[in-house]
Amino acid sequence: MDHFKRLVPICLCIISSVVQADTLSGRVVGVSDGDTITVLDADYTQYKIRLSGIDAPEKKQAFGQRSKEHLSDLVFGKQVAVEWHKTDRYKRIIGKVLVADPACTKADCPKTFDACLSQVSVGLAWWYRQYAKEQLPEDRQRYELAENEARARKAGLWVDAEPVPPWEFRHAGRR
Repeated sequence: MDHFKRLVPICLCIISSVVQADTLSGRVVGVSDGDTITVLDADYTQYKIRLSGIDAPEKKQAFGQRSKEHLSDLVFGKQVAVEWHKTDRYKRIIGKVLVADPACTKADCPKTFDACLSQVSVGLAWWYRQYAKEQLPEDRQRYELAENEARARKAGLWVDAEPVPPWEFRHAGRR
């Protein structure tokens, strides 16, 4: 029993670190592709951000340029809030990018519009199922529904009969 008491605090710590996210605020100064941006914070430090929950077509892939353009229209030059809890092997922050709703005309609009989800909704990115467990349950549901609806509407990349997911495209390029 004493052994169990020692384990409980450790387990609670692990669980809380998974759900607790940090927030980075700044202005988007670069859009590399449909799922990677550069954010400049108030201290003039640049951060590479990989949009969480999605995988967009590569630049040389069908719809790659359109995906980049759509993301750029959403976030370039704008203030964003990036909710994140990890970095990838390239030291990029993996995060959900929130920006003011494009329909908001006030100067101080809240950052509640999910740019990652938008990429999936318009058919310019896949919901990245491989990393679904890293998303909040409500985000998993939203992203899955958005992809299914984009497929049904044949929006963006779903106009192709069999679009090649970027993870397969990248794998084929390594051969």
